[in-house]
Amino acid sequence: MADTLATEETNRLISSDRVEGTTVYNRNGEKLGSVRNFMVDKRSGKAEYAVLQFGGLFGLGSDHYPIPWDMLDYDTDLGGYVVDIDKSKLERAPRYASEQPAYDHLYGREVYGYWGVPYPFV
Repeated sequence: MADTLATEETNRLISSDRVEGTTVYNRNGEKLGSVRNFMVDKRSGKAEYAVLQFGGLFGLGSDHYPIPWDMLDYDTDLGGYVVDIDKSKLERAPRYASEQPAYDHLYGREVYGYWGVPYPFV
């Protein structure tokens, strides 16, 4: 058991497969969706986006909403991530259904700008 815990989760770190599927809540405790995946910068190793899966039924017909990673806070009591996002704002956010965007600087500025977060990458 200790070996499994050490490779999947510690006090500070968590394995990527444990993040995917984690529920995301807003500050009111309302479930917004779940983390479908996250995007990591190849050079720095820093997570840039959590891609929130939202809408649809049982994952069918749902859209994917990139959210700047730094907007998420992990809440141990909820066992999920908490974001300061209103559901109506999420519904209007940049998103995609099946074809993933380029995740280039232009798209990054659009996503970060929508959420009011400074785009920290050149």
